[in-house]
Amino acid sequence: MNVQNTGLRAAHTADATTAEEGLAIQEEQAKLDSKFATDVAMQNTLLTPRFYTTDFDELDAIDVEPVRADWDNLIAEMQADPNKGHFRKTADWDHVDWDGMDPGLRKEFIDFLISSCTAEFSGCVLYKEMKRRGSNHDVTTLFQLMARDEARHAGFINDALREAGVAVNLGFLTQKKKYTYFRPKFIYYATYLSEKIGYARYITIFRHLEKHPEHRFHPIFKWFEEWCNDEFRHGEAFALLMKTDPKLTSGVNVWWIKFFLTAVYATMYVRDHQRPAFHEALGVDPDWYAHEVFTKTSKLSEQIFPITLDIEHPAWQPTLERLSAANKAIAAGKAQGGLGGRVKTLLNSARAAACFVRLYAIPANRHRVPESTRMEPAY
Repeated sequence: MNVQNTGLRAAHTADATTAEEGLAIQEEQAKLDSKFATDVAMQNTLLTPRFYTTDFDELDAIDVEPVRADWDNLIAEMQADPNKGHFRKTADWDHVDWDGMDPGLRKEFIDFLISSCTAEFSGCVLYKEMKRRGSNHDVTTLFQLMARDEARHAGFINDALREAGVAVNLGFLTQKKKYTYFRPKFIYYATYLSEKIGYARYITIFRHLEKHPEHRFHPIFKWFEEWCNDEFRHGEAFALLMKTDPKLTSGVNVWWIKFFLTAVYATMYVRDHQRPAFHEALGVDPDWYAHEVFTKTSKLSEQIFPITLDIEHPAWQPTLERLSAANKAIAAGKAQGGLGGRVKTLLNSARAAACFVRLYAIPANRHRVPESTRMEPAY
C-alpha cells in the first residue's frame, strides 16, 4: 500500500494528527515487524500490559461542567499539540550497536521497549474506542487527543525496535489480544496512576541521564522530557474526570484507590527488579529508582486522591523485597516444570499474595484534596 495514496495527511506517526492516521501508518510498516516481539506483546500475565474495555455509555454520560474552566484550559493545551513532530528520529539519534550490545542488556532493553510499546498502544486502543462510540463532545474530544498522543508514542518505540529487528505488529494486537473489562471508575484509577507514574518514571530517568550522560546507552532517552509531559497531561485529564463526581474519591472508593495504588507500585517494583542489567547500564539502583518514582507519584496524586501510601513505613521496603523474591521463585518453578515446579509455583504464589496483603494493610497517609486539581510539571 502506498501511504501517499490513502489520503493521509502525514507519512510519519510523529506528524499524525489523529490516532487513525498513526495506526494506518503503522499498518503500512507492519510488514517489517517480527513474530517474536508480537508474541511477547500478546502475553497476558500479572506483570504485562493489558488491553481494556469498559462501559462506554457511562463514560459518555460524564458532565464536565463542574470543572469547566480547568477542562477547557487543558483541552486547549492539548489541541495546541506541543509535541507534534517530536516523536521521530533526528540528528540527535545516535547510532545503536545492537550487535555489540551486551546480550543480557539487549534482552532486558528489548523487553522494556516491547512492554512500553504495548502499554502505550493499550491506551491508544481504549481512548480511540471511546471516541468512536461516544456522542458527548467534551469526552470524545479528550479521548481523540489522548489516542493521538499514545499512537505517536507506540509508533516511536516501534521505530526504535525495528532497528533491532523485533518491532510489534500493533494491528495484530488490536484484533487478537485479550481485552479485560474494567468498570469506568477502575479505568479512572488505573489509567490515572499509569499516566502519572509514567511521567514520574520518564522524568526521573531523563534527569538522571542529564547529570550522567555516559549512561545514556540508547538515544530514545533524549526524548523522555517532552514524552513525559504528554503522560502528565493525560493524568490531568483523568483527575478532572474523577473531579466531576465526588463519590469517586470518597467513602468505600478510597479503599479501591488504595488497592490500585498498592497494585501499581508493587507491579512496577517487581517488574523493574526483573531487569538488573538494564538498570546497571543506566547507572541506577532499582531500589533508589523505585523510591524516587513512588515519592513523585505520591506527591502528584495528592491532587485528586485523599490518601497516599506510606512508603516510609518500616514494613514497606522489606515486603516489596519479599514480593520480588517470591516472583522470581514463581518464574523458577514454572521453568522447572513437573510436580516439583508446580509445588514451588503454588507456594510462592501464596507468599506473593501474602506480601500484597501486608502492603495493603499498611495504614495510608491522609490529606486534604485541593479545590482545583490542575497542576503543571515541576520535576
